[in-house]
Amino acid sequence: MGPAIALRLRQHLTLTPQVQQALRLLQMSALEFAQEMDQALSSNPFLEETGDAQPTTPRDSAPDSAPTSVEELVVPQEAPSGGVSERDQEEWSGVSDVQPTLREHLREQLMISPMGNRDRALAHMVIDSLDDDGYFKLSFDELAALVPPEHDVRSDDFLAALRLVQSLDPVGVGARTLEECLELQLLALPEATAGRACALDIVRGRYLQLLGNREWARLQHAVSCDEDALHTARALIRTLDPKPGHRFGATEARYVVPDVLVKKVRERWVASINPASLPRVRLNRAYAEALQGRSSSQSLSRQLQEARWLLRSIEQRFATIQRVADAIVGRQRGFFEYGEVAMKPLTLKLIAGELGLHESTVCRVTNSKYMATPRGLFEFKHFFSRRLATESGGSASATAVRAVMRELIAAEDPRAPLSDAEVARLLAQQGLRVARRTITKYRALMRLPSVDVRRADVRR
Repeated sequence: MGPAIALRLRQHLTLTPQVQQALRLLQMSALEFAQEMDQALSSNPFLEETGDAQPTTPRDSAPDSAPTSVEELVVPQEAPSGGVSERDQEEWSGVSDVQPTLREHLREQLMISPMGNRDRALAHMVIDSLDDDGYFKLSFDELAALVPPEHDVRSDDFLAALRLVQSLDPVGVGARTLEECLELQLLALPEATAGRACALDIVRGRYLQLLGNREWARLQHAVSCDEDALHTARALIRTLDPKPGHRFGATEARYVVPDVLVKKVRERWVASINPASLPRVRLNRAYAEALQGRSSSQSLSRQLQEARWLLRSIEQRFATIQRVADAIVGRQRGFFEYGEVAMKPLTLKLIAGELGLHESTVCRVTNSKYMATPRGLFEFKHFFSRRLATESGGSASATAVRAVMRELIAAEDPRAPLSDAEVARLLAQQGLRVARRTITKYRALMRLPSVDVRRADVRR
């Protein structure tokens, strides 16, 4: 059968540009949203920033209240409570110095080290190849391949450069493996250091796996030492830094602006939008009125329409965040009163059904949104926890179970710490049915050591 042309009708949903913009703004964090507003103000002449600042208080009105006029939408920021004098700024100017990165720290040491230009260049290549923890994970062949052939650099030439980098501060930098990193730090200690020789035998013999598994008998036999010497070496190894470059070049500090403030007002918990997260933006009425009734370019008309769409999207963003925050606070009143032990199980689907929203919309709201409460700063996602059944037929949240676990372990007898099975039994006595493997998983999530580690720490 030859080719043919046929007509086919079908229906499908398409998101309009306005809806796409609203969804994009909704899932932004407060900082990303602020950057988006700055860009909009600089690119659209029909938007202007207002300097008006009006005090805001926690709402007592309905959750879905919103500004009545989009074009009058002026989202204020609270004015600072007090100014900062020039003297204060001068006093603080030297406090916020940025800590040098690992590479900058190493290069500064190379500058005062006597060496030829060739060796210095090779050492710089090694430094540039280090990861954030200070390890050298590339091969010499890979580095040599980066050098033009006319410089006649062989793979073996980088060994001397690596040794030079390993002699710099911090001790252990430039190591290729964990064992080499610990060995470099042990070699830098005085020979008379207690446990140094035994620790070197453990590291050089690659017995760290035995050490981690607490197989003391096998480890004693492998390094030919007694029990006291082994535990002295173990304590010494614990003082070493497995990531010597980690304290340098720390990733840029992540600043969080809370989207919602939660306070107790007249014996009930109230959520309100944080004024500091709201942009001070409105429609430029003078430009908008000048454009109306005149034949103007399509570009200006399009920018005016985009400005109105943006203001509507801003209004929808904060109205949706407010509704979701109100629903979370209403469901988790026990948490605000008593802490994590009173956290209730909560799902995105439950909130979506209560508010008449799609579950994906609630997911966008909870993404990178934060709530400042008297108990601390929490991401919206913190209040969502899966349901665990109880003996009485009720339910408890996983967050509450972890809080009870933390209390049980904190109150245990240090000489007889609780095993995961014993924790599960104690939880069962309180009506919480939790499997032992779940206890182990929750303990790992809370970064609590196992019963063997807690018992060994007491013995030391």
